[in-house]
Amino acid sequence: MSAPNKSYDPVEVEALKPEEIDRARDEALAAIAAAGDLEALREVKVAHAGDRSPLALANREIGALPPQAKADAGKRVGQARGAVNKALKARQEELERERDERVLVEEAVDVTLPYDRVPSGARHPMTTLSERIEDIFVAMGYEVAEGPEAEAEWFNFDALNLDPDHPARSMQDTFFVRGQEDQGAAGSGSGDDSGVVLRTHTSPVQIRSLLARELPVYVICPGRVYRTDELDATHTPVFTQVELLAIDEGLTMADLKGTLDHMVGALFGEGLGTRLRPSYFPFTEPSAEMDMVCFVCRGKSVGDPANPCRTCGSEGWIELGGCGMVNPRVLTACGVDPERYSGFAFGFGIERMLMFRHNVEDMRDMVEGDARFTRPFGMEI
Repeated sequence: MSAPNKSYDPVEVEALKPEEIDRARDEALAAIAAAGDLEALREVKVAHAGDRSPLALANREIGALPPQAKADAGKRVGQARGAVNKALKARQEELERERDERVLVEEAVDVTLPYDRVPSGARHPMTTLSERIEDIFVAMGYEVAEGPEAEAEWFNFDALNLDPDHPARSMQDTFFVRGQEDQGAAGSGSGDDSGVVLRTHTSPVQIRSLLARELPVYVICPGRVYRTDELDATHTPVFTQVELLAIDEGLTMADLKGTLDHMVGALFGEGLGTRLRPSYFPFTEPSAEMDMVCFVCRGKSVGDPANPCRTCGSEGWIELGGCGMVNPRVLTACGVDPERYSGFAFGFGIERMLMFRHNVEDMRDMVEGDARFTRPFGMEI
């Protein structure tokens, strides 16, 4: 068949017989009609319209026919292949249309369904309150300062005028981080030789700020602190504290009092004053406990048994935390001249503020991660 042969009879070529071409065409059309999806149709196309299909093989035989036989054979094969290709195209369009209609039904979104079938959580109120306090002082020109939670004893105690024999340095109040050299002495009860503790307050951040910043220094220091307390309704071994430090020339207790009044007014409402009660802290001198007028009864429940105040216990005042003027020894430890500079500091626990601000009765609710506790507080912008 490599060259034309005038005596070659196309009828004698099996693949070019009319009945064979019709049979190949009919088989192809039946297979196309039976294809149930696009993947099956692709397989049918390869089998009946591909290069190795019966009609394609028959078409190759035409080239060896004598000239007078090529036209008739080519016509029969061409018509059969055209019918197959037309059927393939029509069936593909039909299957694609069915697929698109099925997708519209199976993947349809019912916009009438409730969008909140899975209850969403909420920002933790501790985060919201902490950021609100930061915003108050940033608006006054303060910077937010941060520091490590595993802190050197010098920053946590010595620089703050806490002597080596101070009770706060004992294992009863402080978590000491065991050093590698102490691993072998795990049973001896000693673990404080590493000189590293989990900070018991955020005051070390104040020391780091004085050492790292140029004077004057105005910083607010929020963060987690650690004490060896049992977890109960009013205590937790891990809590959040916020402290403030201001170091400049000529600062006095009057500046401290004005700062406290502004903070209380911004957090609880205008018209709520503060008072300072004498106290003692190693890192401030003089020192004071700071109270604010009860934001619920505004002091009206004092001496009025008929209208008791649950928030302040009818005392008219709520204790916030400690404050005072920075001890000159602390300034000296940080390389600040106490003859030229003075400053004030205060600090309080955010958990405690959240408790009396929102009538939270059990501190454990703040740490258990239950969305039923956080959700009522919502989201503040």
